[in-house]
Amino acid sequence: MPIQITPVPIASRLRGIVPGLGLCLLVTLVAYGLEAAEVALLGRAWLEALVLAIVLGTALRTGWNPGPRFAAGIAFGAKTVLELAVVLLGASLSLATLLSGGPGLLLGIAGVVAVAIAASYGIGRALGLHPRLAILVACGNSICGNSAIAATAPVIGADGDDVAASIAFTAVLGVLVVLGLPLLVPLLGLSPTQYGVLAGLTVYAVPQVLAATAPVEALSVQVGTLVKLVRVLMLGPVVLALSVGASRLRPEMVGPVAAVGRAGAGRGALRRLVPWFILAFLAVAGLRSVGLIPRTALPAIAATANLLTVVSMAALGLGVDVRSVVGAGTRVTTAVVASLAALTGVSLVLIRLLGIA
Repeated sequence: MPIQITPVPIASRLRGIVPGLGLCLLVTLVAYGLEAAEVALLGRAWLEALVLAIVLGTALRTGWNPGPRFAAGIAFGAKTVLELAVVLLGASLSLATLLSGGPGLLLGIAGVVAVAIAASYGIGRALGLHPRLAILVACGNSICGNSAIAATAPVIGADGDDVAASIAFTAVLGVLVVLGLPLLVPLLGLSPTQYGVLAGLTVYAVPQVLAATAPVEALSVQVGTLVKLVRVLMLGPVVLALSVGASRLRPEMVGPVAAVGRAGAGRGALRRLVPWFILAFLAVAGLRSVGLIPRTALPAIAATANLLTVVSMAALGLGVDVRSVVGAGTRVTTAVVASLAALTGVSLVLIRLLGIA
C-alpha cells in the first residue's frame, strides 16, 4: 500500500511563522522608535532603522536564545521577507534616470563599480575573509551599502553572521564618511561638481549623500544625488551576475537562507542559476522604466521595501552568533576601510579622466 503524505495546511504553516515573525516585527518597531528619537534629539538619524534592527536583534539573541517556537518565523523573515524587499527595490530603478547622465559618466560609473568590486573582493580575500563575506563587503562598499548587502545576501547564500558583520562595520564607516568627506574639498581643491560626483560614487546611501553634500553647495547635492542613483542602478546587473557566477557558493550555504535554497536545488536549471526574486526584481524595474508603475505609487512601494528590509534585518540579527561577528571584526574593518580607500582613489581618477570641472 503506497504511503500517503498529508500536506501541512497553510493555516498550520502560518501559525508556525507567527511567533518568530512577530518577534521580528517587535524589534523593527523598536528600531523605528529609536530612529525617530535620533531625529528629534539630533536633527537627523545617524543610525537608520535598518542598522538598528540588526543591532537590536543581535543584542537580543546574545542575551536570549529564541527556542524552536520562534525558528520558523525568524527563518521566514530572514529569507522570504528579504526576497520580497529585493523585488520591490526594482521599482526604484529607471532606465530614464540611467540615460540622463550622458554616456561618458554612465560608463565611468559602471567602470568604477566593477573595478571597486574586484578590488574590494581581492582585499577581503587577501585578509582571509570567506568568499561570501568578501562579496558582501565588496558590494556594500561599491554600490549602495546596506541595500546592496541585503540584495546580495540571499543570492550567494550568506548567513546571518556574514550579513551582520558586513552591515555593522559598513554602517559605522558610512557615518564617518559623511562627516569626513567634505574635508576633501579644500584639501584637494574640488569644485562643487567634482565633489558631487565624488560623494555620489563613494557614500553608501542616498540620504547620506544628501548629508555629505549639503554643507558644500546645492549643486553638489544635485550632482551627488544623480550619480548615486545611477550607481544604485548597477545593483541589478551585479546581483544578476552573482546569481549565475556565484552558484558554486550555494552548496556550502548554512543557516535559514541556505536550507530553503538547497531544498529547491532540483527545480530547473534557470531557477538554480537565477532565483525567482531576481527575475521579479528585473521585471519590476522594467515596468518602472516603461512607465507602467504610476509615479504616485512609488513612495508607497519604496516605504514598503524599506519596511520589509528592516524586518528581514531584525530576523537576521536574531539568528546571529555575536561571537562570530566579534571574531571577524578586525579583518572586516580593515577590509572595509581599504576597500573604501580604493573606491575613493578610483573615483578621483574618473573625475580627472572625464575632465569634470
